[in-house]
Amino acid sequence: MIKFFKKLFKPKNENSVAFRVEMAKHLSGRAIKYCSERDPETSVDTVIGHAGSMSIKDDEFIVLSSSDIVFRCKVTELRAWELMSKDGAMLSAPDLTHDGQERTIMVYYTYYIK
Repeated sequence: MIKFFKKLFKPKNENSVAFRVEMAKHLSGRAIKYCSERDPETSVDTVIGHAGSMSIKDDEFIVLSSSDIVFRCKVTELRAWELMSKDGAMLSAPDLTHDGQERTIMVYYTYYIK
């Protein structure tokens, strides 16, 4: 019964901590085909990793790809949204692996037939 009410009353404000935590939980555990980053100066997408996953460890959201951590941030600072096609997601936050530099990356999901 409680799960029903949680689904019914999901946080709507995208800037709230509750929404950010809920979105991180939604994305956690997903397998990714590849991830890329757009250069803000040239608007060119660069692939930064292949075959990986997204997960939450302690209070950090981690994107693991090509056997390396390509993106790591605090869950409460993560701004994430799914693409309209539901093929992937955009993640934006101060990246702890790059000295707190604000980064935006795109991850594309791997699909498994169930």
